[in-house]
Amino acid sequence: MKNLESSFPGMGKAEISAIEKRFYLNLSDIIVEGIRAFTMNKEQVLARHKILNPEIMDPFFEAGQGVIIVTGHYGNWEWGALSPGLQTRFQIVGFYKPMKNNHIDKFVRKNRSRYGTILSPIRETTKTFETHRGRPVIYLMAADQSPSNREMAYWVEFLDRDTAFLHGPEKHARINNYPVLFVAIRRVKRGFYELELSKLVEDPSKLPDGEITQRFAEQLERLIREDPANWLWSHKRWKLTR
Repeated sequence: MKNLESSFPGMGKAEISAIEKRFYLNLSDIIVEGIRAFTMNKEQVLARHKILNPEIMDPFFEAGQGVIIVTGHYGNWEWGALSPGLQTRFQIVGFYKPMKNNHIDKFVRKNRSRYGTILSPIRETTKTFETHRGRPVIYLMAADQSPSNREMAYWVEFLDRDTAFLHGPEKHARINNYPVLFVAIRRVKRGFYELELSKLVEDPSKLPDGEITQRFAEQLERLIREDPANWLWSHKRWKLTR
């Protein structure tokens, strides 16, 4: 509630409460859909998590170029490990935080990678980019968490608040000169989502430092304002101050 009230200062209590209730419905759906992912076949994944414009990435594939795709914890991001490999020609690499229980971690990794996605621990992000350099690979990065390193964070005005953003997507886009795309995940109806890709930048070397992160924040905020209940308001997004 504190996150909602601070992000929408002009909104009344009744409207804030309505968003809160719909948020819990959204979160419940994501949890159930995450469990459902363990038994979904290819046809079900394609029907329920559809990329509307995969052709936007064709020129990068033909050039043998890697692409960074950024998104936030909005709608169903969990199925993102399953669906891209079925709808594009790229090798898919997704970054994740390993679980403490090795048996559960192995089980989850096996499930999420069954349609071709390579899962890489976030602590090995730099190594992963180096390993796949020069190949047509899509790197999936959910980049709206609160960063652990205050000094390396990019600071952006986001949802009416001074907000720290992870430095990873911009850092690796610049080092490798990879184009960056944003994916907007929208719920069409319960259990069905459409994903729309848009270009944030094609040549990172031509932009000033911080611009990639600024563009990502703007796109994510625009998506959140479409339907605030579909974002993950329960995490401690603003625990850092400048």
